[in-house]
Amino acid sequence: MLTEIMGLVDKFETVFKTFKLDIVLSAIINLIIIAVLFKLTNLFMQKLKERAAKQDSSALSNQLIPILDKIIKFLILFFVIASFLQTNGYSITSLIAGFGITGVAIGFAAQQTVADFFGTLAIIADKMYKIGDYISIAGVEGTVEDVNMLSTKIRTLDDFLVTVPNNNISGATIVNMSKAKKRRINEVFGVTYDTSNEKLQEAMQIIKDVCNEHNNVTKDTNVFIETLSASSIDIRLQTYVKTGAFANLAKVRSEVILEVVKRFRDAEIDFAFPSQSIYIEKK
Repeated sequence: MLTEIMGLVDKFETVFKTFKLDIVLSAIINLIIIAVLFKLTNLFMQKLKERAAKQDSSALSNQLIPILDKIIKFLILFFVIASFLQTNGYSITSLIAGFGITGVAIGFAAQQTVADFFGTLAIIADKMYKIGDYISIAGVEGTVEDVNMLSTKIRTLDDFLVTVPNNNISGATIVNMSKAKKRRINEVFGVTYDTSNEKLQEAMQIIKDVCNEHNNVTKDTNVFIETLSASSIDIRLQTYVKTGAFANLAKVRSEVILEVVKRFRDAEIDFAFPSQSIYIEKK
């Protein structure tokens, strides 16, 4: 029995000798340091967001701050882990040299990622757009839902979520409809050829009155007879809506057209439709 007990004691001593307690303590301390630094980073980012909100810097708050947060936390992890390895006898220089060839391969593979990251910085620096803006780019049109370090996510009118690499965006032509102070209504109202001169004048006046009476339409309305088409006399309306949002433009345009149609019918002004006159020659 005593022999068995002594054997167990020897085994425990062997385990404790091979088990490096100082490394475990060092690892725990480094984890605590990382947690504290992450907490301080979160507090700093929160203060930065509050300051940006007071200055109405929505682009800074929504795009740059999350990217900066990720970069700082990555650097914290890198330096703490490197310090831990160096302290416990691992040469960081040797490790980096050992990964030299691998690093070259990774570098080539990461070229697109690096290009996307710098594309993100270009988007933020130039204030091309922010989350919530309605944009058109590279054949994609919709609302910006997210801008991260690598890509921009756009929600289209068909409710598709399209992801576009930021490297492609930084070199493309971007149309930001949300930046528009006003949007144009450009419509044609075709009336029949048997409309009298007086009714033509009345039709143009009706269109002007409808636009002038609408609160969301600017006062620089232009109405004129554009052309004599195959089956109608075309009256062109050009005016602007006091909004940059597409939804508001569509709503106001619909209200204007509906009111013009109603007043044309009340005034017995007929809309034209495609038609042909056939003449039969008698022999």
